[in-house]
Amino acid sequence: MDLLQRLFRGRKEELPPFEEGDTVILLDPEGDKEFCYRLRKGGSVNLHKGKILFDDILGKGDGTIIYSSRGDPFVVYRPTLRQFIMHMRRDTQIIYPKDIAFILLYADVYPGATVLEAGIGSGALTLGLLRAVGDRGRVISYEVREEFVKRALRNIHQFLGPEVPNLKVELLDIYEGIHEEGIDRLLLDVPEPWRVVEHASKALRPGGIFLSYLPTIIQVKTLVDTLREHPAFTSIETMEILVRNWNIEGLSVRPYHRMVGHTGFLTLARRSEVPEVR
Repeated sequence: MDLLQRLFRGRKEELPPFEEGDTVILLDPEGDKEFCYRLRKGGSVNLHKGKILFDDILGKGDGTIIYSSRGDPFVVYRPTLRQFIMHMRRDTQIIYPKDIAFILLYADVYPGATVLEAGIGSGALTLGLLRAVGDRGRVISYEVREEFVKRALRNIHQFLGPEVPNLKVELLDIYEGIHEEGIDRLLLDVPEPWRVVEHASKALRPGGIFLSYLPTIIQVKTLVDTLREHPAFTSIETMEILVRNWNIEGLSVRPYHRMVGHTGFLTLARRSEVPEVR
């Protein structure tokens, strides 16, 4: 049974011990440094505090403590989705976890929803969507570049397992149209989303949500103008998400000097029925 199935069973089920092929986080509890590796029998990795043998991890459980060749402790965890996204291999700029968290809530991606995304990239948002819709929902992804699809699918299968039955990936250009009808949510990570607005008005069900992720405000302006001109879209809003970590150590309580500030603008709209002309 793969991770996605275990997450959405009706009863709580313990995860099995670490197996070959599993991805793990190695945490140095002293320096709070974390490293991400995929386990293989007989494998090892040389870290700043000595060598870690993967055979010492295989068969152990989540949260176990192992020791390096120098005797220093490391905690072994299964990666959270946020950790996996930040460590996974990528060919494109990812949508950051802070933005994914916002997207899932504000776009109201719910269990059982049918979600169409365009621009699969390295699969970061796709992973969040698959977890949110659950095994009763469906994620459809349009992507025009085959190399991006291959990378994204490798990442998705590495995290969720070989079987992801609620994902459908199509080598299609969303600018040319949307094949599906009655979809609940449409999420776009493409440079010219205004070219999709008319297609979206036909593909989204009434009450459905349109969301676009864009890096520049000039692109946002063009998109918002297009949405406002279309009679089928209301509740249009744009925002960006800023997250700042804090350092709390003894009497020193201050924000970190560095933060991930602007990563992208998020624009949302609701699909309504087209009003009658009177």
